[in-house]
Amino acid sequence: MTWFMVAVVVVVAAAGLLRWRRPAWYWLTFGVLVATVRVLVRYASVMDACGLTVPPSRWRLALARVANRPVPESRVPRILRLRPTRTGLVLRLKLRPGQDAFDVAAATDRLRHSFGMYGVISREVRSGVVEVRMTGYDVLKRVQMPAKVDPVPMRVPVALREDGAVHYRDYRAVPHGLTLGATESGKSVYQRNLVAGLAPMDVALVGIDCKQGVELFPLARRFSALADNPDTALELLEALVSHMEEVYQLIRAEQRISVAVPDAEIAADIWDLPEDIRPVPVVVLVDEVAELALFASKDEEKRRDRIITALVRLAQLGRAAGIYLEICGQRFGSELGKGITMLRAQLTGRTSHRVNDETSANMAFGDISPDAVLAAIQIPAETRGIAIAGDSTGGWHRIRAPHTSLRQAVNLCNKYADRTPDVPALAPFRPAVAALPSARVPLSKTAPATA
Repeated sequence: MTWFMVAVVVVVAAAGLLRWRRPAWYWLTFGVLVATVRVLVRYASVMDACGLTVPPSRWRLALARVANRPVPESRVPRILRLRPTRTGLVLRLKLRPGQDAFDVAAATDRLRHSFGMYGVISREVRSGVVEVRMTGYDVLKRVQMPAKVDPVPMRVPVALREDGAVHYRDYRAVPHGLTLGATESGKSVYQRNLVAGLAPMDVALVGIDCKQGVELFPLARRFSALADNPDTALELLEALVSHMEEVYQLIRAEQRISVAVPDAEIAADIWDLPEDIRPVPVVVLVDEVAELALFASKDEEKRRDRIITALVRLAQLGRAAGIYLEICGQRFGSELGKGITMLRAQLTGRTSHRVNDETSANMAFGDISPDAVLAAIQIPAETRGIAIAGDSTGGWHRIRAPHTSLRQAVNLCNKYADRTPDVPALAPFRPAVAALPSARVPLSKTAPATA
């Protein structure tokens, strides 16, 4: 009995230590079993307490009355599947007649408390079926991306969502994106993760960094074009517009519009072209958009108008030509001048880190989701990297990118420097970098020759 008590104490102490120091390990070893049992045991009473039950049907009441049996209890949503994951549990429910997915969404906080989970998020899978994702610990406190992610062209695993799922930046689904954030909010780390994820792919990276290139120029070996001042940025953007027009000419020549060709084979963008003639896709990263829109003289105002016009044209027409925009900034409001709101309307993907005022959050989510605005302004200053990601459908998630230092990003760009494509239109803006040093061979002292 003594040894049994010692073993129990050791197991309990190990569980407590893991929960404190390594919550992910604790969840995989102890937490998932405890949480599964807790959910199954408390399910009926929790659903009843949260108002997620429906009264018995009339025929059941009539049958109980005829058979002189007790009145049947209220019915709870039926569990279709309970699946454990590496971060929590996924509960799929079949709603009863008269229930709605919004009822489950409104009760997520009560479900979190009743089931003893860290977070609960619900979404409607299809009519009458709701998926409840529960996390067992704070997955955003120490972000650990999955070791293996299915490789998909132009889709970058850039962050982790609060429900434990991977947040992807899918350029083919959401061509253009806007990233906002105050100073020291984690915006630069998010951008480094994008570059690190795009580096191994067959894509041309174009950077515009008007902060004298301090953010993007260290990554120059993987960039096909870089600009560090507004004048060069104007020339680069107009070269991209010319490149876009050439790509459209290629698509038009290879459209294969004929009565003998099925509709599915008619080319409408670069992804419908054969691989041997398909132009390389281009991702344009603008580090601080305000530096392109501010002006102090008439000449700078003319330059600014040409820059914004080129950006708007790329945002409106660039998707089919394989040109995608990733624009970052601290603010993106109408005070930056005419054309800014037109450009913002074309940026479907929205990501907001911590902002200094509610107006900045409204610039990102005010026209798509008021709830996302409230979540963005509640990000505390000490949690760098936390962001709200949303799109034009109104859905949003709380995400956090893994910390990637500038040294790590530079090493990745140097590793995949040979994948940097040569785009003729961007050749004048190709950064001039020195060749990588060859591997050092250790020198050894030669032994003296003996007779």
